[in-house]
Amino acid sequence: MSPTATNVAEPAGDDDRKLPKFLCFAIYSANLAFGRAYKPLLDALGLTYTQYIALVALADEDGQTVGALGEKLFLESNTLTPILKKMEQMGYVERRRDPADERQVRLSLTAEGRKLVDANPGASLEDAIGLGEDFAAVQASVTRLRDNLLRSTKG
Repeated sequence: MSPTATNVAEPAGDDDRKLPKFLCFAIYSANLAFGRAYKPLLDALGLTYTQYIALVALADEDGQTVGALGEKLFLESNTLTPILKKMEQMGYVERRRDPADERQVRLSLTAEGRKLVDANPGASLEDAIGLGEDFAAVQASVTRLRDNLLRSTKG
């Protein structure tokens, strides 16, 4: 049985209820560690992590809508819009209304935005991550975990 925060059926002294045994805590604390590792790299560029991943997602597909980008980043449009406006002011993103549907805003990287993504500031963390050949398997497992949890909470 996997330990969860709501697993009250196990005896109080059971080792599975210790915080280091919680998968959710391992993921949460790894996320915090990623944030700490990326912070100095992104601070030097004047970016937040959310801005950076938005740029990377835009580099994958030019001309996507704010809504489509939000789905990829698991962010609501009302959260993403101010981030995109700031990146437009910084010269990394261009926002324009879709001529076919004025309600939609389409996004593109500028040359400066593309240059920043192509510089791959996160590449220097490869050794710090320390997964080597296991990287792809861990990434796939975490992605599957996320997708499973999202499916289980839809309703």
